[in-house]
Amino acid sequence: MDVITKAFFEERPDAANAAERVAFGTSGHRGSSIKRTFNQAHIYAITQAVIDYRLQAGYQGPLFLAFDTHALSRPAWECALQVLAANNVPVFVEKGHGYTATPLVSHAILQHNRHHDEGMPGAGLADGLIITPSHNPPEDGGIKYNPYHGGPADTDATGWIELRANAYLLRKLEDVPTVPVEEAIAHAQQYDFTAHYVAQLASVVDMGTIQQANLALGVDPMGGTALPVWQAIVAHYKLNLDVVNTSIDPQFAFMPPDHDGKIRMDCSSSAAMANLLKIKNRFDIAFGNDPDADRHGIVDANGLMNPNHFLAVCIDYLITHRPEWSASLKIGKTLVSSSMIDRVVASHGRELYEVPVGFKWFVEGLHEGWLAFGGEESAGASLLTREGKAWSTDKDGIVLCLLAAEIMSVTGKAPSEYYRTLTERFGEPFYKRVDTPCSAEQKAAFKNLTAESVTEQTLAGDAITAVLVNAPGNGAAIGGIKVTTENGWFAARPSGTESLYKIYAESFKGEQHLDELIENATALLAGVLKG
Repeated sequence: MDVITKAFFEERPDAANAAERVAFGTSGHRGSSIKRTFNQAHIYAITQAVIDYRLQAGYQGPLFLAFDTHALSRPAWECALQVLAANNVPVFVEKGHGYTATPLVSHAILQHNRHHDEGMPGAGLADGLIITPSHNPPEDGGIKYNPYHGGPADTDATGWIELRANAYLLRKLEDVPTVPVEEAIAHAQQYDFTAHYVAQLASVVDMGTIQQANLALGVDPMGGTALPVWQAIVAHYKLNLDVVNTSIDPQFAFMPPDHDGKIRMDCSSSAAMANLLKIKNRFDIAFGNDPDADRHGIVDANGLMNPNHFLAVCIDYLITHRPEWSASLKIGKTLVSSSMIDRVVASHGRELYEVPVGFKWFVEGLHEGWLAFGGEESAGASLLTREGKAWSTDKDGIVLCLLAAEIMSVTGKAPSEYYRTLTERFGEPFYKRVDTPCSAEQKAAFKNLTAESVTEQTLAGDAITAVLVNAPGNGAAIGGIKVTTENGWFAARPSGTESLYKIYAESFKGEQHLDELIENATALLAGVLKG
């Protein structure tokens, strides 16, 4: 890790090289110090660009600054502080200068800005910077921006920040002021993110029922920021919960390798969750979180739950166990999440809000309180409080784990058993994602697809019911295509980082039909992506 930290400070990105510039994807800017894609210069430039953005947006409140347990996160946090202090921006950091989970930052921004909305004196709008590459390998770095609504910034904001940051890089940071690290740390105000968050959990999850059920709970924070939060939850609520791994190691040496042999703290991967799965029989239900705690992994007697399955369980349970919620509230899913969700939502007469890939599409609805729940197939979700107010407009892996405990405490069913009852009602879906090599010309062709691009009438033996290039929920471009039938669907979108496209497919007619769906989809795409 000394090598990557040394490279973080010593390597200088070439702003004339597109590969080394600032580039915001769906989860902020991520990169490697050795490849000159995540270095001190990037953090200086991005932080100054964020300061410029908040200035033109009229933010006068504090900026909540957080970092996770990856090796590059603390150095990047110090660099961001140097620029923030030099610009005299008020900054709130974790009490004791420790690491902070993503959902805690989102919650803090919302809490502060509620005071602003209520007209409290001195409560200017707040925002946040979170330094994390999420579940990425130990050597990676990342930084993301959450504006006043507490969730991931939209493409307008990140596009503006990206352009501004790259302009600073081109000018070799000559107009980016900094102060020494010691002065920067002294400038920051300490804020107890964990205490504020933990004390209010009962407003979003039925903590009383979880206490009374006294289930045997286990949690593996996977060396991440969820560790102090779970420890505080045990102390505050006196739960029968065992934190099975209290290690913090920037090399994440305790982690089993993921399916491809890489170290990746992905709590939705059974390979990465092997440590917890080995001891699952000690618990009624157990959980995992990734390093910034914005994802959840749910383990019961039947193993690690498929994220799609758990989302469907959460939605069915919440619709029937949140009497305070208005029946007009929408339920959000990404368009590559399981259609089991569609069937569950329809059975309750509720409105589905289907959006492109990316949690940012749920932020407005959660913030404004018209979206009860937003979830994505990659194990990220958040929900409103029991009173129907915004809790976290970023993904909250901790609350989703506690919701699993609530579901089992109230219904007596483990989440996987609950899901089995859904398949008995709605049928059993079979879901798969496959990656297919893709040329630059084919990637470009994705942008030109329209509903008329598909001329076939059937897919895997069923009549095509819809061809989508825009999400039905918000009309936003998918960045690819989705084709549906009564018994299945496929969606395809190009990778933003690799020379391939991803096909997601699901069948309610069995595995053989799923394979046929993927085979038909591959042939169909080969035809429409000719260029």
